Amino acid sequence: MITLGIDVGGSGVKGAPVDLSTGELTSPTLLFPTPRPATPEAVTEAVVKIVDGFADSHGDAPVGVTLPGVIRAGVMRTAANLDESFVGCDIHALVEDRVGRPVTVLNDADAAGIGEERYGAARGVGGTVLVVTLGTGIGTALLVDGVLVPNIEFGHMEIDGHDAETRAAASVRDREQLGWVQYAERLQRFLTEIEKLFNPDLIVVGGGVSANADHFLPLLRLDAPIVPATLHNKAGIVGAAAFAVTAAPVVSS
Repeated sequence: MITLGIDVGGSGVKGAPVDLSTGELTSPTLLFPTPRPATPEAVTEAVVKIVDGFADSHGDAPVGVTLPGVIRAGVMRTAANLDESFVGCDIHALVEDRVGRPVTVLNDADAAGIGEERYGAARGVGGTVLVVTLGTGIGTALLVDGVLVPNIEFGHMEIDGHDAETRAAASVRDREQLGWVQYAERLQRFLTEIEKLFNPDLIVVGGGVSANADHFLPLLRLDAPIVPATLHNKAGIVGAAAFAVTAAPVVSS
């Protein structure tokens, strides 16, 4: 089955049809700059453009949309890199009304986690899987035997008096010009705390910095195996499409 996944980010709104039998994109990604200001109405218009752009590719199949924020019952509770008017907005109802077909909305890191669990580095792994995306901030997704526990914001854990992502996000490494050994020490501190709490069976590290995984993952000392993500920039699109069609079970957080 082919359906559409759309990934809304702070700088761009991108989407593509996904073949759910393989997790592969069936067309090149269509990308629009995130509107400024990034209000719910303006972002929804960008989503509609992508849906219309692939109208011949996915018929009337449901559409999955990821957004950078906590989403509960379709309502945005936080909004990173989007206009503050997103907070409290029923973005599910707004997008579904404009698209005119069933829509699911979910957190962007959650979508990446679903993508990696079904088609990527965590495929076939049982137990507890933690997916960590390292970028401007730190996104996290937690899955237990393939069931998503939504909106797990481990990047905002307070560790040593600091919000974790202000010390260990990939953007911090760039800004502070940290070497790989220094950065691995920051990441070690973050992941050690998570491992104490959840004892995952596998940790998957994504985000752009994962392309350099050989430089820092071997420096980490954890009980759980830790591996780089394999879906890279398409993880959100693939995960959103899979979530939309399969209506993955969700544990209330």
